[in-house]
Amino acid sequence: MLTAHELIGFMPPALSAEILQFTFDTDREMYRAILGSVAEARKLRPQFLERKPRVERDAGIISYLAKPRLDGAAQNLLRYWLVKKHTPMLITFLDAMGIPHKDGTVDDLPETIDAAKLATAVDQLLAVYPREVVAVYLNAFYTMNGIFWEPLRRMLEGDPRLQIAG
Repeated sequence: MLTAHELIGFMPPALSAEILQFTFDTDREMYRAILGSVAEARKLRPQFLERKPRVERDAGIISYLAKPRLDGAAQNLLRYWLVKKHTPMLITFLDAMGIPHKDGTVDDLPETIDAAKLATAVDQLLAVYPREVVAVYLNAFYTMNGIFWEPLRRMLEGDPRLQIAG
């Protein structure tokens, strides 16, 4: 499965740029924290990156977030984007799975799931939301929650609709 930094690296550039733009527009502190993580990894002061034109700066941030050592920052960025921008999608999935949640976030996930219910839930998501966004969500869900559902792993590996390619 794809880790957060791999998701950033493999997703279409337009989607990664959209994620960073959304973060910039909605939570400057989160954006600055991501920028700070990249600056630290590059052994630079954040001000050096802040002085660059936004397009150049954001392209650099995205390319660094695709590196293994920035997986934590990539996780934070993806989690923020999914929870803040795509709450309806998270709710749709969790409701279809019959998993109790609060506005798309879950405290305790079940250890196992029904494969047929999962297939139906994924079909529902793909019928309403962009394929790339669904693929990022399900990959992130699998790798970031510490619960590794075998039916979801098989779907992510075998269903071409859930493949991520930039």
